[in-house]
Formats: sequence, C-alpha cells, structure tokens
Amino acid sequence: MTIELRSDTFTKPTPAMLEIMFSATVGDDVFEDDPTVKELEEKTAQIFGYEAGLFCTSGTMTNQIAINVHVRQGDEVICDALSHIYLYEGGGIAANSLASVNLLQGNRGRLTAEQIVEAIQPDNIHHPITRLVSLENTVNKGGGAYYDLSEIQKIKQVCLENNLPLHLDGARIFNALVETKESPLEYGKAFDSMSICLSKGLGTPIGSVLLGTKTFIKQARRVRKRLGGGWRQAGYLAAAGIYALDNNVNRLVQDHARAREIGKIMEQLPEVEEIYPVDTNIVIFRLNDKILSSDYVQKLHEKGIKAATFGKHLVRFVTHLDFTDEHLEEFRNKIIK
Repeated sequence: MTIELRSDTFTKPTPAMLEIMFSATVGDDVFEDDPTVKELEEKTAQIFGYEAGLFCTSGTMTNQIAINVHVRQGDEVICDALSHIYLYEGGGIAANSLASVNLLQGNRGRLTAEQIVEAIQPDNIHHPITRLVSLENTVNKGGGAYYDLSEIQKIKQVCLENNLPLHLDGARIFNALVETKESPLEYGKAFDSMSICLSKGLGTPIGSVLLGTKTFIKQARRVRKRLGGGWRQAGYLAAAGIYALDNNVNRLVQDHARAREIGKIMEQLPEVEEIYPVDTNIVIFRLNDKILSSDYVQKLHEKGIKAATFGKHLVRFVTHLDFTDEHLEEFRNKIIK
C-alpha cells in the first residue's frame, strides 16, 4: 500500500462525484452560457455572502486575478513572508501586476492589526503606495494555522480606516471553519475578495472560485480572459465543486483528527526535533540538523510513504479524503518499524 501524504491535491473524485460530473448540463463559459458554472459561482457566493463569483482553474489564478484588479503598477501588497501568493505563485505579483510586496513576519503566517498599521507606507514619493492587504487562512507554510475571526475583524477595521481592500487566500478556508465553527457569512463581511479552493480538502479534480462584488467580478473576468483562463464546457468540473460543497465540508474534521494522530506518531521518533502545532490537516516537522529533508523523504518513499520537503530540515504531511483510518494504521506500522 502506497500512502500519499504529499498534499491534499492528490485526491481523486469519488464515484458519486463522478456521476454528478458526467450528468452535468454544460455550455460555453466564455460566453457565460454554462448553467452549472453559474450555479457553482452563485452557490459559493451565497455561502460567504458575496454578490458574485468567478470559477477558475486554480487558487493561484484566483489570487493573481484578485491582486491584478485591486492594485496598479508600482503599488505595494502587504502580506506575511510565508504567504502562498509570495512564495508559490511564480512571482505573479511582479510579473502580472508589476507590484511590489511588503513582507511581514507574523505568527506562523498570521498577521495582526498592529503589524499592518505599522507597515502601511507614508504618503511619500520615495515609497510605493500601499494598495492591498492579503491574508491566508489556513496558512500552508505555517502548518495549517488558522486565524481567529476577531483578529481578522480588527485587520478589516485598519483597512477601512486606510481605504485598503482586504483579500483572503482561502485555499483551505473550510479547514479553518470546521475547527472554529465560525460563520462563512461573517468571513465574507471581512474581505473585499476571497479565493476559495475546491481541489484540496474538498476533493474536486480542479478549480477555485474568486468572490467579490459584481463590479469586481466583471473586472476579474476580463483579467481571467487576458491570462488565458477562459474555458468552455467547464460545467463538468463545476459540478464536482457543487457536490463537494454539499458533501465534503463537514468531513474535514476527520482529516484533522488523522493529522493529529500522525503528529503523535512522529513525536516518538528520535530524528524529529520539533513538530509544529497540528491545527488542521497539515503536519510539519523539523528533523535534527544531521538529516536533510530530501534524504528523509526518499527513505519514506522507499517505505511506501510519500511526503514533501518543506525546507532543508522540514518535512510536510497533508491528510485528505483519500487517507483513511486504514492508511493511518499502515502509516503507523511503516514508521514505527
């Protein structure tokens, strides 16, 4: 048995999801003529209380489209140094929007309102204009850490006082919500735009939805087209998203429970120096300085366990809907031996 823990993006559609996909009614989404895409966009928007949504291929695309709509050439984006929009989106802020980045050092990728106040640039021609604040929830590089909504609301107030839009990279927002039991509608009130990923914990094969006002999404649709993101009979994929929102959100707590068990297992190993707090479905651990993560991951692979390097001495596991209790026990047996 091979155990896949590199990412929650490796999930495969279930038979029930595939059945929904195959039976979808479709059209041409470039012409805004695909009813299933429209249904997904409207459904996701309603969950978070937005006027409109835009279905795209990936979270990277939805994030980069949002940034491009919010900022102008030469502007600045405030985000944490661990942010996905900075580390893992191919330099898109610079390449797509010709904007710079003000990187802050938060707590496992989470910023505070006080940090953001201090980071806003003064009105001085020597500095770029601070134009956007972007948060990530949960924080991938922070080991699945999530925000308290109360802190987000404080950050929102700072943004309002300084006329700054607030964007959320919500690639794993449902992982946060099932832990905090906080309202998606309250989250929607806090952000001017949100990127919601469907292809991680929710188990769809592809896709993310960008949320915002009707005016914002109209601009976003134009940017998506310019980036080559217009697609045709995308309803087959949108149908998977609809199914996932209806069936795969509450079960995320199972992924979190299994991730915590993995953390407990790894605590027993002498080569493991530190384990990040396991808040959701991501387990990051630090090896002792004599062991390279690349070597360790290769040894895991030889045991039938697939993991990801996350730094010179850091390794990441991510649980997901295809990682069952049976896989967890097999993992335990392989690791402890």
